[in-house]
Amino acid sequence: MERTVYSDSLRQVLETLCTHPDRGLTQAEGARRLAGYGENKLDRAKPPGLARQVLGQLKDPMILVLLGAAALSLLAGGGRDWLDAAIILLIVVFNTVISVSQEDSARKALEALEQLSAPRARVVREGAEQRIESARLVPGDILLLEAGDYIPADGRILWAAGLQTDEAAMTGESLPVHKRAGEGLPPDTPLAERRNMVIGGTVVTAGRARVVVTATGMDTEMGKIAALLLRQGRGETPLQRKMKEVSQVLSLVCVGVCAVMFGVGLLQHRDILDLFLTAVALAVAAIPEGLPAIVTIVLAIGVGRMAKRSAIIKRLPAVETLGCASVICSDKTGTLTQNRMTVREVWTPAPGLRERALTLGTLCGDAQPGPGGYTGDPTEAAIAQAAAGEGLAKAALEQQFPRRGEVPFDPVRKRMATLHPLASGEVLVAVKGAPEGVLARCGHVLGPQGPRAMTAGDRRRILEANAALAAGALRVLAVAQRTLPALPRALEAEGLETDLTFVGLIGMLDPPRPEVRQAVARCAGAGIRPVMITGDHKDTAVAIAKQLNIYRPGDKAIDGAGLDFLPQESLEEEIEAFSVYARVTPEHKMRIVQAWQKKGHVVAMTGDGVNDAPALKAADIGCAMGKTGTDVAKGAADMILTDDNFATVVAAVEEGRGIYANIRKAIHYLLSCNIGEILTIFLATLLPFAQAPLSPVQLLWLNLVTDSLPALALGMEPVEGTAMARPPRGKGEALFTKAFSLRLAWQGCLIGGITLLAYGLGFHLAGTHAAASTMAFATLTLSQLFHAFDVRSEDTPLFRLGWFSNPAMNRAFLAGAALQGAVLLAPPLQGVFAVVPMDLAQWGIVLGLAVTPLVVCEIEKALRRARAGRRAAREEKSPVYR
Repeated sequence: MERTVYSDSLRQVLETLCTHPDRGLTQAEGARRLAGYGENKLDRAKPPGLARQVLGQLKDPMILVLLGAAALSLLAGGGRDWLDAAIILLIVVFNTVISVSQEDSARKALEALEQLSAPRARVVREGAEQRIESARLVPGDILLLEAGDYIPADGRILWAAGLQTDEAAMTGESLPVHKRAGEGLPPDTPLAERRNMVIGGTVVTAGRARVVVTATGMDTEMGKIAALLLRQGRGETPLQRKMKEVSQVLSLVCVGVCAVMFGVGLLQHRDILDLFLTAVALAVAAIPEGLPAIVTIVLAIGVGRMAKRSAIIKRLPAVETLGCASVICSDKTGTLTQNRMTVREVWTPAPGLRERALTLGTLCGDAQPGPGGYTGDPTEAAIAQAAAGEGLAKAALEQQFPRRGEVPFDPVRKRMATLHPLASGEVLVAVKGAPEGVLARCGHVLGPQGPRAMTAGDRRRILEANAALAAGALRVLAVAQRTLPALPRALEAEGLETDLTFVGLIGMLDPPRPEVRQAVARCAGAGIRPVMITGDHKDTAVAIAKQLNIYRPGDKAIDGAGLDFLPQESLEEEIEAFSVYARVTPEHKMRIVQAWQKKGHVVAMTGDGVNDAPALKAADIGCAMGKTGTDVAKGAADMILTDDNFATVVAAVEEGRGIYANIRKAIHYLLSCNIGEILTIFLATLLPFAQAPLSPVQLLWLNLVTDSLPALALGMEPVEGTAMARPPRGKGEALFTKAFSLRLAWQGCLIGGITLLAYGLGFHLAGTHAAASTMAFATLTLSQLFHAFDVRSEDTPLFRLGWFSNPAMNRAFLAGAALQGAVLLAPPLQGVFAVVPMDLAQWGIVLGLAVTPLVVCEIEKALRRARAGRRAAREEKSPVYR
């Protein structure tokens, strides 16, 4: 049926699909077809099964070496060292389980994010319009499309007004394609010429249409192409790649240390098997092989938290960029304001024309009656509501003046026109749009006795009235009319929107959101510059910007005409002087974003329309509106704001900074602990110890207990209160700054040092390697668990953070301490891990040493804060800073 659907008549198509063009399918029939046809999705590679995931883990070179070490341990001891081999194998199993579960958690989190941003479609079922997930579309559904929508499935056009689609992705046609309803085409018509069809996966760039779905999922034209291709695996995020590089570098360092340790041990005539097992165990324990997975999980946790604050992240790399945002370019309507327009004033060139102006504005709009008023475009709904309040209900007006054609709104001409037959046989053309654009097409003005030629004085008076309304923060639309003798054959803007008669100006107010002013203040404290980019009149935009403190004394505003005369080089030089950009086109928005970027800023851009998509794509972080945003805008964006609120952008930046900080904390914890482990074994090899302080089994256990849970708990750390009190991180700022690297080094040395001290004290007190090794093992494990608490913040003291502000960390500590306590206290496990009971003095030494990193790091934080305070005081007193 798909092969002939474009050649059949509309009646045949509807009969074949058993559907009605006005009522659509019933819910029950939709559910039945969904079960039969399947979801409207392209097939995708299935995630690997459990067996493949496990085998994938066993391919890891370190795991293979570890398995070889277990076999060597068993064979070299003639079967007597079976316990060591069994423990090594058991720990390999545990590590594999943890790695597989981490990967599975990351995959599920990413799939959940995909569901959050899944597109929805407008359909007619049982005669009522409703929104459903695009995946639930079935052949026979009646689909409603308008400018900005992604087309979710193939379909035959039942009705269209000015419909154009971008089919470049499917046919290579670079220009928008005009579509129309009509009879069948020849059966051999190529895909690019099927004007009576829409193609799934393409975009509506203009107009509206009603379409019957003819194919979904893999049966669509897009599905046929997908069937020919092998799906590629999911790519890594930049941060994951960076972490992989870190792991590789650390692995090389660790292998080098192991080789040196092995060589020194041979010179000291130590047992080769013990040396080999220790070297392998150290390599496995010290290499953070789970770091990329932990980073992904931390990102996913943070993204889930952002979703609860009405910001849905579509691409994980955007989280990294959010922490760097230094400029937020925000649209005005609905983002900075409440998107609740009300008509405040109607200005007409002569008395008695108010009703005429409201009638034209209502006819030339697509607002529809809904619960509590009118729904649709806020300005059109406001005009329809005002007209209804004066006895001019839209339903009655449309019955009197039915619409017989339209030229949809275009962001370049900024106008819309509709055609309505009159009782006299003539046709009324109603035009609504931006005052400057409408006035430019007017040759007459409506007076008490009818139209008359417009004079220069009329134009001046209209422009003055427009400026006065805009100065009061009103959004102003102009309405005009024209009478034709008959319906024209071609509905073209150039022919219809000429020699118009000016009727009036309609001024509407969309009050600012109450929470935005506070959000703007937070931006100032965080070193972020908010600017307004809007299609509104400059005076209106400046008035709102002043109320919100976006436009401050000394700032400038510029409109599209001014931008046209300003070369890009000059704009890049002066860009920081402007806080408001008004009457802009899509090209202007691109220029503005690129100019800010040229100055070295990281730009977040909000938008909702098709015309915003290029700028959203060009911005470092594109933020689409979830309520009013078109599918095209959402597709181009990195983030979707489900409440269309500027304050949510600021909250998302705060969360982004927190997520990046939490990733640094997890890296900080893992690497400082690993440095401590490497240092302990390496120095022990160089020092004249009879045996290594830690056995291979103890090292592997340490990796199991300390590496996963505390690192993940750090990823759940609440955003610090100081996150928005610092300037944004530079886009190119390295993860491992000099200060960060030094902190890792000295804290790792501290952990390694106290472990060796514990071993030395143990040997001094008990005189046996077993007691000394037990104290070193307990100290290293517990010190890492305590160390996780001071890593929770680089600057804020723990008592200010609160011991219970991150319950996940408390649970991770208790779980790790309980596991380690079981090994140290339970007799069966004592034998397995070669530990001996400790007396109270030994326990006191172990706990005192274990808590040392926490105490020392907190003292170091206090000293750093004191130094910073003294430096700030000196700078305040210095004449240079006065």
